[in-house]
Amino acid sequence: MPRSVNAVASRARRKKILKQAKGFYGKRKNVYTVAKNVLEKGLTYSYVGRKLKKRNYRQLWIARINAAVRAEGITYSEFIHKLSEKKIDLNRKVLADLAMNEPATFKSLVASVK
Repeated sequence: MPRSVNAVASRARRKKILKQAKGFYGKRKNVYTVAKNVLEKGLTYSYVGRKLKKRNYRQLWIARINAAVRAEGITYSEFIHKLSEKKIDLNRKVLADLAMNEPATFKSLVASVK
């Protein structure tokens, strides 16, 4: 009995990898084994990068809030503590946006928690 290898499925599997590697440089785009390794590493980096992006944005928001509240004569940690005491539930993204784009509103918010 002849050996069955299912060339259709294995070709589709290779094509899928090579299609994802489109645009890579040199052998990375057209040699299956190289493309597979590079693509796997790239997908790992993209996964990690999505987590790092969240961390970096939070850092940026905190830095912006800190700069804005220090201009009002209060530290970041005091400001956040007083916000929680007054039960004002604004996240750091919104606070940073207010500090950048609505300085008057932010100033009144700082005055209300002082």
